[in-house]
Amino acid sequence: MTVYENASTTTAAKPTSKGWVVAATVVGTTIEWYDFFIFGTASALVFSKLFFPSSQIGIWAAVLLVLLRICQGIAVGGEWGGAVLMAVEHADGNKRSLFGSLPQAGTPAGLILATLVFAHMSSFSENDFLAWGWRVPFLASIVLILLGSFVRSKVPESPVFLQAKNEGQTVAMPSAEVVSTHLRPLLLAVGAKLAEVTLFYLVTIFILQYSTVTLGLSRAEVLNSILIAATVGLFAIPIYGHFGDKIGARTIYGVGGILLALFAIPLFLMVNTKDPLLIRLGIVVSLGLIYPTMFGLQPALYSAQFPPGVRYSGMSLGVQIAAAIGGGLAPIIATTLLTTTGSTLAIGFYLGGLALLAAACAFSMKPSK
Repeated sequence: MTVYENASTTTAAKPTSKGWVVAATVVGTTIEWYDFFIFGTASALVFSKLFFPSSQIGIWAAVLLVLLRICQGIAVGGEWGGAVLMAVEHADGNKRSLFGSLPQAGTPAGLILATLVFAHMSSFSENDFLAWGWRVPFLASIVLILLGSFVRSKVPESPVFLQAKNEGQTVAMPSAEVVSTHLRPLLLAVGAKLAEVTLFYLVTIFILQYSTVTLGLSRAEVLNSILIAATVGLFAIPIYGHFGDKIGARTIYGVGGILLALFAIPLFLMVNTKDPLLIRLGIVVSLGLIYPTMFGLQPALYSAQFPPGVRYSGMSLGVQIAAAIGGGLAPIIATTLLTTTGSTLAIGFYLGGLALLAAACAFSMKPSK
């Protein structure tokens, strides 16, 4: 992770190709998100069957998992800001949306890797999968983390930040500066992020568990649907990034929020049909086509809301706050709504409301150009 605001040197950035910067950020984010997603997938498919108060170290096993998950989420959120800013701030002025979207492609790439590994391990017998198969994805991440750390270590600071630093535009406590001086863009970033991150965790965790446990669908069937959606999103993200440079990241982001608001209820209606093809279509449209309109444009749009001296902190704070509210609580809120109302349509209204909020926040932001 690159620490922007508190860097202690003024050494000029060493010459580096934009291709190497993009490769480093994409590889790094792919590995980070792979590691993050295998935990979420395991929590939906495995943990509820393995961790009981009467065995292992008892209830503390679940408690430690939750604490480690919180630490992991904080680390991923902090890493994200540095990765996307390296891409955006190394880009030419007319390609910032495209360059900023490329590290975002690491998210579906990580999801693809995680889903492929779990889909393969799920081909073993249930006993073998629960006994040792689910552990393999976690062991494989050790090698990937070492690779990512090596690649990231070769990327210097961005010229935009170094210029701001040499001109004395950095601050000693950037997070406090963001809250005290840039509260409006921070709140807009949180509001715009909530729908996207809620959609993601509703599909990859809640719908995965609901479809397999409650509706009785095949685990492999749902995982394959998520895999297809992630593959579509992998290509959709840079495409939306390209058009973000042409017509504006704010416009695409806002339209994406409106599309999600319109599709939120149909998504859960499709899931409730128990028809594998309709469920697959709903997952692909929401996660593969609509989700990237917001997620892919965040780096260019969010970076335009903050000055260079506090940009890293402003973006990361906005994303982490929204991820904690929307991502961390989304499966819990969805389960509560389902238990209380007896219908998944309530979850659709919940998601649709957040999507309208995202559109309103996006259109209230400064344009990315």
